[in-house]
Amino acid sequence: LEGEADIRRLMSRYMWLCDTPLPEPGDLGPHDRIKLILELYTKDAVWEGVGPFYDDQFGYSKGTAQLQEHFEGFFASKGDEQRSTSDLLLNAHYLTTEQIHIHEDGVTADGQWIHMQPWLFGDGSALLRSSRLNNTFAIEDGVWKMSRYRTENVFVAPLPTWFASNYPAKSVLTRVP
Repeated sequence: LEGEADIRRLMSRYMWLCDTPLPEPGDLGPHDRIKLILELYTKDAVWEGVGPFYDDQFGYSKGTAQLQEHFEGFFASKGDEQRSTSDLLLNAHYLTTEQIHIHEDGVTADGQWIHMQPWLFGDGSALLRSSRLNNTFAIEDGVWKMSRYRTENVFVAPLPTWFASNYPAKSVLTRVP
C-alpha cells in the first residue's frame, strides 16, 4: 500500500506541476517548473504519445535531455520572451479510474488512468482533452519515479470560446500569509 500511495502522490504532483497557472509556491519560471517535473522521472525515462492522434503531436522522448526539450515545448518560450496571445491561459489536469500494480520485485510498478483537462488559450479558443495513461514506475535513489509516461487520445472536443471566466492569471493557493 505504501508503494501505491507513493505512486499516487507522484502522479498528483506531476499533474499539479503541469497545471496553468502553476499553483506551486514561489515565483517559478518555466525552467524552474521543468526542473521540478524532470525530478519525477528516472534518468532513462520515456515520454510518448501513441495512436493516430498522439504519434505526431507528442512523439517519443527518452532520457532527461529529450524530456527537457519536450517540456520546453509546453512551458518555455524562446529566449523567455513574452508569449503570444494564442498561448495557454488555463489548463487543469484531472485523473480518474486509477489502477496501480506494484510488481513482485517490489521496485517496479505500472498504473493506468483516464486523464481529462480543459484548455483555454489567450485568443479565447478552448478544448477539452481526454486521454488514457499507461505508465510504468521504478524506484531510483530510494524514491518512486516515472520510468515511462505513455498517453493515448480518447477524445478532443471544442469548448465554447472563452468558456471560462474569473480565472486567475497567477495562482496564490499555496501562498501563506
